[in-house]
Amino acid sequence: MAIVVEHEKRRREILEKALDVFVEEGFENATYQKIADRCVITRTTLYTYFRNKREIFNFSIKQLLGKVEEELQTVRKDTGLSYPEKLKKTIFLILETFEENKRLLSVILDYLLYLSKSSSSSEIINTRLRRRTIRLRHILATMVISGIKAGEIKKVDVRTADDLFYGLIETAIFHLAVLKRPSVGDIKDVVALIVEQLAEA
Repeated sequence: MAIVVEHEKRRREILEKALDVFVEEGFENATYQKIADRCVITRTTLYTYFRNKREIFNFSIKQLLGKVEEELQTVRKDTGLSYPEKLKKTIFLILETFEENKRLLSVILDYLLYLSKSSSSSEIINTRLRRRTIRLRHILATMVISGIKAGEIKKVDVRTADDLFYGLIETAIFHLAVLKRPSVGDIKDVVALIVEQLAEA
């Protein structure tokens, strides 16, 4: 009797296990063979799902970010929360995801530096990063705008508020991935204070 392989399920499992290899080994030291070994499959089988290590890495990150985006959408649609609460919860969710994946942040930074050496790869990466940045900034700006319209957030310059929140997110990445700090509790305190000041009394 033939064994039925659920390809999409196996693909997701490969990506999850591969992410562990990248975190443990770093991008350059994570080999195709190490990923295949972790997944308990042959290299040939791995090639039926992914062309190369870079593709596995990109899809692993995309899968992780997809889960985070789903959680962000749940927060946005939660009618039981005020807009200031949604804004704070959204930023906290992002910061907590970074804390939980701080080793992965370092791997991503190393990967971006590795790719920046190649001008053709650099432009592709810049485009992808720009797209992700715009999406996140759009989510934050939309919450501020909606909060202002609902009378829950003070009338402020939306771009300035968006720059401030996004700057705090970038600072968190720097603290965790470059300075190797164990947490970003201090940044969460700043976010909470700013949201509290923005909330319409």
